[in-house]
Amino acid sequence: MNFTLLITVLLTALTLVVAAYVIAKLIGPRSYAKVKGEPYESGIPTRGSSWLPVSVGFYLFAILFLMFDVETVFLYPWAVVVKEFGAAALLSIGFFMVVLVLGLAYAWRKGDLEWN
Repeated sequence: MNFTLLITVLLTALTLVVAAYVIAKLIGPRSYAKVKGEPYESGIPTRGSSWLPVSVGFYLFAILFLMFDVETVFLYPWAVVVKEFGAAALLSIGFFMVVLVLGLAYAWRKGDLEWN
């Protein structure tokens, strides 16, 4: 197999990441004030530790939101080419929507959408 394209993409990605990091370090503002290192929210100093346990519900809700948001983004390209493919496109998006609805029903039944 020819992996030239894959290697090119990986090297380009690595180069762009390193270049963005170097440029940010070179031209970014530098401020080493003591206040910059303190936890800050709404101008009120925090009391106690900042390391408080967070409910898993927040993470589950965020992951479910991202999952369904990304899946609905896939509907746009389908809508653009649906006329070209006809019944095959309709069947494929029907299957896609069934999987999406089954995933939502599973999350709902499991109670992941309940906010306690």
